[in-house]
Amino acid sequence: MAHLTPLQKRAARKARDHDMVDMNLVSLIDVFTILIFFLLSNSSAVETMPSSKAVRLPESTAQTETKDTLVVMVSGADVVVDGRRIATVPEAMASTDDLIAPLKAELEQQRANRQVVRQENAAEAQAITILGDKDIPYQLLRKVMFSCARAGYTDVRFAVRQVAES
Repeated sequence: MAHLTPLQKRAARKARDHDMVDMNLVSLIDVFTILIFFLLSNSSAVETMPSSKAVRLPESTAQTETKDTLVVMVSGADVVVDGRRIATVPEAMASTDDLIAPLKAELEQQRANRQVVRQENAAEAQAITILGDKDIPYQLLRKVMFSCARAGYTDVRFAVRQVAES
């Protein structure tokens, strides 16, 4: 066995490492870029409403798609706007008139905070979606709708659980 000098060892190691194939990462990066673009563009196609275990939505065969609007959630215990509890159901039912004052005030504040960028989207600023439990009394639903109308929301939509037609 021959003794190699450090310079010869280095040359042998360099020659051995040179035989290895280099991986081209450019095409791999291109594939991941296309994959990310595909996932981002398709993730916005499905719109879901915020859900709560406290609200059991009524069933419907309606085919209308959801739109991004302000959400009022009415359960058996609370009235919630955008995740904030506004009033309890007993408080709302106790008022003698149809107006729920704290709900109207919150909705007016939400409307003032939302800016309309394009004029054709002005109608969407007047839209609101009500997630109402299927067991809430009609009087409560009527009070919520009346309060929404008094706050300037003229397009009231109801969220339902979609079922297949028989």
